[in-house]
Amino acid sequence: MITPGTALDRLALALGHARQLGASAADGVLVAESSTSIGVRLGQLEDVSRSETQELGLRLFRGARSAQVAVSDLSDSAIRTAVERAFAMAGEAPEDIFAGLAPEELLARGPWPDLDLHDPKVASLPADRLREMALAAEDASRAVPGITNSEGASASAGETLTALMTSHGFAAARTGSHVAISAVAIAGAGERRQRDHDWAEARHLEDLEPPATVGRNAGARAVRRLGPVRPQTGPCPVLFDARVAGSLLSHLVAAMSGPSVARRTSFLLGHEEEQLFPPGVCVIDDPHRPRGLRSRAFDAEGLPTRRRALVEGGRITGWLMDSASARQLGATPTGHASRGIGGPPGVAVSNLHLEAGTASVAALMADIGHGILVTELIGMGVNGLTGDYSRGASGFLIAGGQLAEPVSEITIAGNLLDMFQTLTPADDLRFAHAVNAPTVRVDSLTVAGA
Repeated sequence: MITPGTALDRLALALGHARQLGASAADGVLVAESSTSIGVRLGQLEDVSRSETQELGLRLFRGARSAQVAVSDLSDSAIRTAVERAFAMAGEAPEDIFAGLAPEELLARGPWPDLDLHDPKVASLPADRLREMALAAEDASRAVPGITNSEGASASAGETLTALMTSHGFAAARTGSHVAISAVAIAGAGERRQRDHDWAEARHLEDLEPPATVGRNAGARAVRRLGPVRPQTGPCPVLFDARVAGSLLSHLVAAMSGPSVARRTSFLLGHEEEQLFPPGVCVIDDPHRPRGLRSRAFDAEGLPTRRRALVEGGRITGWLMDSASARQLGATPTGHASRGIGGPPGVAVSNLHLEAGTASVAALMADIGHGILVTELIGMGVNGLTGDYSRGASGFLIAGGQLAEPVSEITIAGNLLDMFQTLTPADDLRFAHAVNAPTVRVDSLTVAGA
């Protein structure tokens, strides 16, 4: 994989040529990735893949007109040709008075915090070791009593380099490693079969959950789902297991994003000053968490990042904005810009979590005569404009304050604004993924068998 110095050199060539052609401004991002992935099934090697990619994306401005191009050939001639193509395209593009680089006075300046995102052991992990990890996960899942088959297990490792440069003075690069393990197990036979999974991911090898633990979790979860029943239709309390509760945070973030607000397509519009959650609820975006899966010192426009409470005391603390949406809303960008290779910046958070509550999961369900614990969600039935929520789900009945039979192929429905009002977090928060939440209780959703 190329070095940070080489990446910045390639970006400097692109931006320098853009200035020579007469561009008023430009920025570029270069992403290089290398990864190895191993898949096994029933004890046999099923898939081996190795990829190494590098791509440069350029955004070029001619006044209020702009164009984007991407190129995977990083030679001098290929980069110059791509810049010339972008310059010609920008001349034909429509004007956008809100597009442009981030304000120069707000750009991030080094030195950057040491976020410890790169583990050399992960970057050099051999395929044989990954195969051993995948086999260990699958063997552990198949050893669980009641497991009858496997959809396999996989292990992957690699590293990523991201470099960003702007024509008004920002230039920096960051590297990170990533390692992951997953397993999918099948329990039962015939039409009564059930499947479930588990996965783990980390920046550093020593932080990765043991493969055997991942496999045992996948197997145990599949066995627990055998013999599902259909719940009675109607409203009842619903608990979202910690493994799926983070999805509620993702819906919140989507509604808080500046582009959605500027387009008037967010269900949070008009509710900015309201008590949306109970007073004790707090949602944190922490881009500076050491070894965090989405940690970053600067955003995709070169602005500094910082830890921020998105919800504090049950109230949202403002919108999440890149520079374009901030201009539309007459505000200041918040350091939440994200960007791919081929398009303009959007908005994304980093390491997101809902702070834990004080009650145990058992305490949250103790007073529930009839309810549901959701452990898996299916589909994306969420209306970002109205907040209406309807998703397929699986999980377990709650009867007399205790977990009872498994349920599957059910639908849960409500409205996110109403759900937020009664959302109560448990005390079982774990930092295992990029978005983390404890088990949460919502007092009333409509539940129906599929």
